[in-house]
Parts: sequence; C-alpha cells; structure tokens
Amino acid sequence: MYIRYEVADKIATITLNRPEAANAQNAELLDELDAAWRAAAEDDDVAVIVLRGEGKHFSAGHDLRGTGGPEKITLEYIIHYESRRYLEYTLRWRNTPKPSIAAVQGRCIAGGLLLCWPCDLIIAADDALFSDPVVAMGIGGVEYHGHTWELGPRKAKEILFTGRAVTAEEAEKLGMVNKVVPRAELDTATRELAADIAKMPAFGLRQAKRAVNQTLDVQGFYAAIQSVFDTHQTGHGNALSVSGFPILVDLEQMKSKISSDR
Repeated sequence: MYIRYEVADKIATITLNRPEAANAQNAELLDELDAAWRAAAEDDDVAVIVLRGEGKHFSAGHDLRGTGGPEKITLEYIIHYESRRYLEYTLRWRNTPKPSIAAVQGRCIAGGLLLCWPCDLIIAADDALFSDPVVAMGIGGVEYHGHTWELGPRKAKEILFTGRAVTAEEAEKLGMVNKVVPRAELDTATRELAADIAKMPAFGLRQAKRAVNQTLDVQGFYAAIQSVFDTHQTGHGNALSVSGFPILVDLEQMKSKISSDR
C-alpha cells in the first residue's frame, strides 16, 4: 500500500507512503490516491481533506522507471495513460466539493505539483522547494499546467525556462502557498487549519469552493488546462520521433539530478 487513509474529527488525512522513493508516483500510488480522494469525497463524516507526504520529501514526481506499459511505447499509449492519471485524476481532486489542504515539505518536483496544486490551500514547511524541470526533457512542463495560474505568467516562464526551484518563502509571496511554517510544525499547523475549517457549515464550504473554482473556469482555467495538456503531448511525440522513447534527455542523468535534490 502506497497510501495511508485516516479519518478523525471530521478530517480525512491522505498520506503518500512511499518515503524510500521520496514518494515518487507510479501507477499504483496514483490509483490508490484517487481511491482515497473518492472515499473522502463520499464520506459524510469528512468535512476537510488533508494531503501530506511521509518522510523527508512531499513527492519527487513521476517515477522515471516507467509506467509498466507495453514494450513498444506509442504516443497513443502515453496519451491514454496521462489523460487518466495526470489529468482526469488531478481535475477530479481539484473539483472535489470539500476543502482540501496540502502539507508540503522538502522537494515537490514536477508531478508533485499535480498533487498539491489541486488542493484549495497549501501549507509549506520552510524547507519546501517546488520545481518543474520537465523542459530539460524537451517538453514544456508537466501535464497539468497550473503554472500560469499559480505563479503568474512572467514567473511561470522563468521557472519553466530555468528549471530552478521556488522556495517556500517565494511561493508564499507569489500567492501559491498560504502559509510557511517550521518543518517541525507542519503537521500541527495543517491540522489546526483543517480543524478551524471543519467547524464551518458543509454546504457553505461547498458553495464557497464552487464560487472560486467556477470564477477561475469562466476566466479560462479549464479550457487552458485541456489545451496545454495537448501541447504537452507534442513533446512526447517529438521525443518518440527523435529517440524512440518519451524522454529526450538521458534518463539516468535526470534520475541522478532528482536524487541529488532529495
């Protein structure tokens, strides 16, 4: 089991439980995670959802050892796999009609953003670092393009063009993170915030979340996410035509870079 799921005091806590791999996301982890989100959404005893990661890091992103797919990887297979686990899941979590809070520590790399960005609030430990180095793979960023919405257009371009990490303090200034706390206080601070929210009327919370999300959608959020997902797939298509594999850069070099960040 890669996910722990607990409910207490109207709070569902979903824990990424693959610390030996810095909570890197394989298919099994993502499927279990989606099941936990669904359970929390359907449980009338749950008012708030907390997402956290066990160990030193929140998530090192997608597991670069592969998806366990066919021997010959095709663009059709990549789009099918990513449509479900990197787009459908992420949008479902974002639209779950209950408030959600991500507690982020250590590294949050590429696919890790697809886990915290769908949450309504983000509390970050002071050692948190957020990054998307996917441009180094010949692709213009991860599948769920929250960058422009979370960071603003110029900062989004800077982060994508350079691949550098955003510190917790910088993320708070940009409005991507609600609050930064010492690492030792992350779980306590997140729990306290969740408890305060859980005291509010459930219907009011649902309507407030819908109001904000619908406003973003009217501004083009949903259409942009769908459009940029298709743009992302052209990167895979180019990589396949050049190297016969979805990743253009040397895989071991990329794994080594991510490992050095852990």
